[in-house]
Amino acid sequence: MAESSLPEIHPYPMPTAGELPRNTASWTVDPARAVLLIHDMQRYFLRPFPEGTSPRTELVAHAEALRTAAAAADVPVWYTAQPGGMTPEQRGLLVDFWGAGMSAEPGHRQIIDELAPGPGDVVFTKWRPSAYFRTGLLDMLQEAGRDQLVICGVYAHVGILQTACEGFAHGIRTFLAADALADFSAADHRMTLEYAATRCAVVLPTRDIRAAFSAPADVRETAAVAGGVPAGAGERS
Repeated sequence: MAESSLPEIHPYPMPTAGELPRNTASWTVDPARAVLLIHDMQRYFLRPFPEGTSPRTELVAHAEALRTAAAAADVPVWYTAQPGGMTPEQRGLLVDFWGAGMSAEPGHRQIIDELAPGPGDVVFTKWRPSAYFRTGLLDMLQEAGRDQLVICGVYAHVGILQTACEGFAHGIRTFLAADALADFSAADHRMTLEYAATRCAVVLPTRDIRAAFSAPADVRETAAVAGGVPAGAGERS
């Protein structure tokens, strides 16, 4: 059994737009079809990142910017948060890889103040790495008539990548905000972006997702018909 669930995380630079992998799919973000998912931004998961350093600084700032842009575009903002204090039976095989996990104390399970959910936001209790597992996320997406999920948060190569893969299987177009994610290391972060861009999602910088949220409807329709992405999206520089 693993005794410690999280490693020490050393600062690393957040990837820039010019460093992102080339996307295989040409999906475009449509605010009428999208939901913003703020993934596991709880104190327990943010604690290993040193304050005032990359990637934590950009992670929080860019996630805040996405939430603001989503709210302005009437894009629903949903969250995942682990309950903490799970029994070994509830955690199942997670125990073998991640130990006992977080406690139920606010110092562990509370979403960080900068991203505290608003009155109209939805918070899913998350039991496994994939945000779809026993949460009702898929049902809520379908009930809302939404088939796009834009994800920011932590940890990229664990829950976020598993969520993107499962979303692909369910026909949900997933977009990863590449510079609004963070991970155990730059290598893990990069691996997530490479895999997602070529196998199950579209990887974009925060600036392009914000632009898509605020784009007029006729611009979005033109991009969709062209089968491409909005100007600047995913470009190498």
